[in-house]
Amino acid sequence: MEGDGIPVITLTTDFGLEDPYVGIMKGVILNIHRDCRIVDITHGIASQDILAGALALSSSFRFFPKGTIHVAVVDPGVGSSRRPLLVQTEDYFFVGPDNGLLSPALEQEKDVRIYHLIQDRFFLKQLSRTFHGRDIFAPVAGWLSQGTPPSEFGPRIQDLLTLKLPLPKRMGHHVLGTILRIDKFGNLITNLTTKDFPEPVGRFVLRIAGHEIRQHLSSYAESETKTPFTIFGSSGYLEISVHFGSAAIDLKVSGREEFELERIE
Repeated sequence: MEGDGIPVITLTTDFGLEDPYVGIMKGVILNIHRDCRIVDITHGIASQDILAGALALSSSFRFFPKGTIHVAVVDPGVGSSRRPLLVQTEDYFFVGPDNGLLSPALEQEKDVRIYHLIQDRFFLKQLSRTFHGRDIFAPVAGWLSQGTPPSEFGPRIQDLLTLKLPLPKRMGHHVLGTILRIDKFGNLITNLTTKDFPEPVGRFVLRIAGHEIRQHLSSYAESETKTPFTIFGSSGYLEISVHFGSAAIDLKVSGREEFELERIE
């Protein structure tokens, strides 16, 4: 591990904090390796929303030291035939279900090696069909942080399920986009980047849920009214925002709503 040599394990789940599930996973890890650091990326992913979990992981993992073990569990297929995976890349490890959750992060990595977790000596003894975060993924992360080679956990495989993010569709001066997620502040995170909406931004109109947005800002503080505007967020995606308000509430937008962006010459 990099830095001071103390392994870092991150957790990204849809478990929330009302129930003890996250704490139980941490307890399992610490029973195996008391001296590791466990960092919560988020446990606020909407239940079973694989896309939102994938976005959270893919926008966060690179900010951790090399050698960090990223455990991600958004797993509606738990107990089915979907495979539990360990993936080693040039800089990181990833542990989670084979349902597309890991793939957007892995697309950014080099030297990707995938292992199918089948060696149950590294799992908890009483394996349930409903909580693989506790019984498989947490203990594997713990043993991995102790220095167990990835090949010990199961055979190397060549494939995994990939999650394809909704792509913008171009039609002349028009771009059709999709809201990928809504953050805590009610900002609508779109699937557009500067490739689709290059800066400096000229005149445009963005139509969503019966509303038209024509203002683009470079910071939230530039807005002095509650008029919706667009802005590029820290993850590099175009956002629809309302200063001191919630774009999701004000525009009555939820889920994966589509929108149209028209450039005006």
